[in-house]
Amino acid sequence: MTSTETVVSTPTPTSATTTPAPDRRRWFALAIVMTAAFMDLVDVTIVNIAIPSIRAEAGASVSQIQWITAGYALAFAAGLITGGRLGDIHGRKRLFLIGIGGFTLASALCGLAANPEMLVASRFLQGGMAALMVPQVLSIVHATFPAEERGKVFGLFGAIVGLGAVSGPLLGALLTEWNLFGLEWRPIFLINLPVGIAGLILGSRYITESKAPRALKLDLVGVALVTLGLLMLLYPLTRGHELGWPLWGYVSMAGAFVVLAALVTYERRKTARDGSPLIELSLFRVKSFAAGVAVQTVFGIGLGIFFLVWTMYMQVGLGWRPLKAGLTGVPFSIAVSTAAGLSVQKLVPRVGGRTVLQSGALTMVAGVLLYLWEAGRYGTAIAPWQMALPLVVMGLGMGLIFAPLTDMVLSGVPREHAGSASGLINTVQQMGNALGLGLVSVVFFNEIPDVLRREQVGPVFVDAFQHALGWVAAIMAVIFLLMFALPKRGAQHLEGAGEEQAASTGEKEPELV
Repeated sequence: MTSTETVVSTPTPTSATTTPAPDRRRWFALAIVMTAAFMDLVDVTIVNIAIPSIRAEAGASVSQIQWITAGYALAFAAGLITGGRLGDIHGRKRLFLIGIGGFTLASALCGLAANPEMLVASRFLQGGMAALMVPQVLSIVHATFPAEERGKVFGLFGAIVGLGAVSGPLLGALLTEWNLFGLEWRPIFLINLPVGIAGLILGSRYITESKAPRALKLDLVGVALVTLGLLMLLYPLTRGHELGWPLWGYVSMAGAFVVLAALVTYERRKTARDGSPLIELSLFRVKSFAAGVAVQTVFGIGLGIFFLVWTMYMQVGLGWRPLKAGLTGVPFSIAVSTAAGLSVQKLVPRVGGRTVLQSGALTMVAGVLLYLWEAGRYGTAIAPWQMALPLVVMGLGMGLIFAPLTDMVLSGVPREHAGSASGLINTVQQMGNALGLGLVSVVFFNEIPDVLRREQVGPVFVDAFQHALGWVAAIMAVIFLLMFALPKRGAQHLEGAGEEQAASTGEKEPELV
């Protein structure tokens, strides 16, 4: 029975299995869940452009501005798989509504934060609510639309992703620049309130409930161990610069690996006991998957470093206003979207996925090195048009990696584990992003003295930006090497990459209720 079939009774003495007409409300449901997905995508990118304003107006410290971004990524990553499983067990519609309602509440708390500590805590809550909301989006699509319509739907989803990447920084820049009602940066969060409330009301009316017939059990101990291990690693990294790198920080970071080792041991026992671990360890015996997870993690680290450092460089180091900084990133976003479309439709079928991915990594290295050279060549006098070329080159490289990577990583994974593998891929990328944001203290802020005269700010930030770009280039070179462990061509064995990324358990036939 497919996801859109139900068993209905007929007037005859026997019952038959028929395929009813698709729910006429499905396009309303699609608009609602896509709006929620767009809201999450924008919220990830919108914050970076406002970070300097938050730092200045709220008096946030270096570690606090890192946690404003890393806290969201960490909470999102830690809860992503569990959020998907909760939807499978208790209903995707129910969890979606809880998630969007909680996300809206957390957005209000962010916008009304009285101090940086409250903002950081609210961002953690926001990331946790996103972890309940986002996994349901494509699962609801899979349960609501017949197979012949899903290609069109996932095409729309790809367009939404591209639109979110472009509009997030611009929207953040405009809202910060306008200083609506004297609220400074706060409207970047408060704008979620009308959208979230509308999604909550309309979603309760138009979304059809669905569950997985054989959902895996929750693994809350696994979630706790993952979160604890990452916190023990990230907290010393983000506070180390401010506290002078105390001994307890090194002890905590070493202890993080002990906790993660305990996680592996526990997951093995849970697999043997009930077959529902948070992490399917058998997947790591697949060479392409193990290498792909490493690529996703390291890629996330590189992106986490670059985007926060880039924002600080433009707005604090160069003294640019948020709108100018936001507009500077438009060529980058357009290049990412363009290359992503070309890579899947044209390049991968012709030359193979691994070649495309490695070309993307080398293109990113070239773009980063070009940017590093220009930053040193022009110093604080650099103009947005001079940044366009390296940003376009970097964007093309990123687009070549983003689109085909998931299929390449899943190429050797058994079909029955594809959903679990996809959930884990998304999780490790978010964790890598959080780790990269934590490393900003080491690769960027560590290069900036605690006390600067006004005339020193620009040159010092330019030097620190170049130092961070050197790290990003090295990370991309490591990714290029890791990609040799991937197969030359993806298996193309999934009905749709978007469908599988939505799943957290590998269940493919949701039961409509």
